[in-house]
Amino acid sequence: GYRVSLQGNFFGRNHTYITFPEYNPRNHIKLDPPLNIQSNATASKCQIWWSVWNVPWYLTEILQYELQYKEYTMSWEVALNKTLPSSLPQVEIEATELHSGIAYVARVRCKVSENENSYHSQWSEWSQTTVFQRADVPKVSEKILNTKIMQYLFIPLSFGTLLYLFWNCKLSSRGQKASPALTFPLQLLSFSLSIVCTMGILR
Repeated sequence: GYRVSLQGNFFGRNHTYITFPEYNPRNHIKLDPPLNIQSNATASKCQIWWSVWNVPWYLTEILQYELQYKEYTMSWEVALNKTLPSSLPQVEIEATELHSGIAYVARVRCKVSENENSYHSQWSEWSQTTVFQRADVPKVSEKILNTKIMQYLFIPLSFGTLLYLFWNCKLSSRGQKASPALTFPLQLLSFSLSIVCTMGILR
């Protein structure tokens, strides 16, 4: 450790004042704020990354970061804070934590991890900010949705119509008539197929 003292001349006499009898620089570290903070937002998540400057290599692996983000128009007093579990200069925010169509602003700061016993530091100043906005989830258009519904209905209705025609032909060859209770469901299927086909033509 070191001893920190102040010397001065007061009233014509030299005086020495011991400020810190035992001063260890490792316990009084304040790092520069992170630099080059950037972001990339998609419909599922937002990635934020940055870099550190003027940090000794033996400290980079024991750094701790704190992320702060908020809606762009809100005050920092209501911002959300996240202490990151990793020493990597990056973080991801899930889309469920962000509102669609709202712009957000984020910043980050760093210090030596509190789990480290050899070094101790206070938080750095906050970095510059980055602005991001969650991308909207693409919506399936109504026309595409209706087309898919028609595709799913076409096969069973076509099968029902063919079954109805086959049954009628079979009964006609025998000179018999199908009972109303038996032909009604098949007629209903044929009618439904006609409606679906008409909808497709109109669209």
